[in-house]
Amino acid sequence: MTDTTNNPVHDIVLIGGGIMSATLGVLLKELDPALSIVMYETLEDCAQESSSGWNNAGTGHAANCEMNYTPQRDDGSIDISKALDVNTEFDISRQLWAYLVKQGAIPDPQAFIHPCPHMSFVWGEDNVAFLRARYKAMSAHHCYHGMEYSEDRATIAQWAPLVIEGRDESQPVAATRIITGTDVDYGALTHLLVGHLNKQPGFKVHYNSKVVGLEREEALWRVKVENTRGGPGQTVSAKFVFIGAGGGALPLLQKSRIPEAKGYGGFPVSGIWLRCDIDAVSHRHHAKVYGKAASGSPPMSVPHLDTRIIDGKQSLLFGPYAGFSTKLLKHGSLLDLFGTLRHDNIIPLLDVARDNADLTEYLIGQVMQSADHQFATLKEFFPLANQQDWKKAIAGQRVQTIAPHESTGWFKHEEGKLEFGTEVVSAADKSLVALLGASPGASTAAYIALEVLQRCFDERLQDGAWLERLKTVIPTYGVDLKADAEACRRTRAATAALLNIHDIGKAGETA
Repeated sequence: MTDTTNNPVHDIVLIGGGIMSATLGVLLKELDPALSIVMYETLEDCAQESSSGWNNAGTGHAANCEMNYTPQRDDGSIDISKALDVNTEFDISRQLWAYLVKQGAIPDPQAFIHPCPHMSFVWGEDNVAFLRARYKAMSAHHCYHGMEYSEDRATIAQWAPLVIEGRDESQPVAATRIITGTDVDYGALTHLLVGHLNKQPGFKVHYNSKVVGLEREEALWRVKVENTRGGPGQTVSAKFVFIGAGGGALPLLQKSRIPEAKGYGGFPVSGIWLRCDIDAVSHRHHAKVYGKAASGSPPMSVPHLDTRIIDGKQSLLFGPYAGFSTKLLKHGSLLDLFGTLRHDNIIPLLDVARDNADLTEYLIGQVMQSADHQFATLKEFFPLANQQDWKKAIAGQRVQTIAPHESTGWFKHEEGKLEFGTEVVSAADKSLVALLGASPGASTAAYIALEVLQRCFDERLQDGAWLERLKTVIPTYGVDLKADAEACRRTRAATAALLNIHDIGKAGETA
């Protein structure tokens, strides 16, 4: 055993300088200001990977417009359960942000969040029938109070003129809109959160610092860190480790050697956007317009024409077009994926490859697309688009989780399952948590941070400890907003006022 008596000891080590680590760090510091927290980031600044404004969709995923969250059952009805989960998880993020604004930790909420209607838009008779049924199911629930529906081209043109102008008059169309949607720049938000943490005693962030070793030693984790610029590295000891390193979380989880990591693998998916910075175009479209996903596509590839406000400038993004890369991070190596192969995850990986032939076919098709083919997809959304107004932009890398699970039937054996959500993997002794996966990701960071607290700090979430303080930060903690309509209305009105975004009151009036 290595002697660690001279290693600095911290209560918390956060690996990764993105929105996940920043959110958990802020929440922990609010609950216990005396905690000693250190953050390690491989790159020269925070929010340079998936949290960067240009590397993610930035919708503030509230499951208003993403049709992949509302599958159609065999009987034609719409299952909105997943959408309701994501919708109310986003409320947790809103409450944390509103609390920080109220405390003055975030002076101006418009530094990271702006009102932006969320829309679903479809064409063709079958798709119109689907959206009509979807609207009927969603608008009946209090969480989607204020959602509008139209098949009238003139009405849709008022909502989003670019998707209607130049479209075949005989083509059936339909759209839903909810004006309480937002555009969130998670890169800007991460900088605000880390800046707030940097003002707190007992917090330190180290950039150009790559965690290369995790070793469990009695009650502590020994964390080995290399300086990516050739300077001296360091080794610290930690009571708790959070691996929030995006695509880089999987290899670090494997380094921890906790039994709970056994069988996990990753399937990296790259992304490409088309981006328009021409004011005459981007200023005519103020909405996030989502279409239906192609068969076999991953959730991150649902096509959408997005209003984005980054560094104060309004632009349009369309995409993303999915691709495949063996990198786990945008700034990673092509050898990354191969480095995660283990004897215990080979069978789950092969199992997923066998069961997801449609995904493989979809990705091959996406990779083979020419620039003209990509632009033709944009024109399905924006018929009068001019190719010269758009340029290609590389999105962040996403690693979909391949999780092990036991097969059904009489012959029990381990299989793999491709998970499209966010997976929290925790050690049995509650000393380490790794976050795997992608969408809805950043938008539900506060909810995920709460899940980490509940799993690993449950003994402190009690009266006389952290519970009272937590309810000050997250007022609806312990309340099911899917069931409690009045609590849902109150919290949305309160957070909208503090964040300066739209709210729809009881009678439908807009605030």
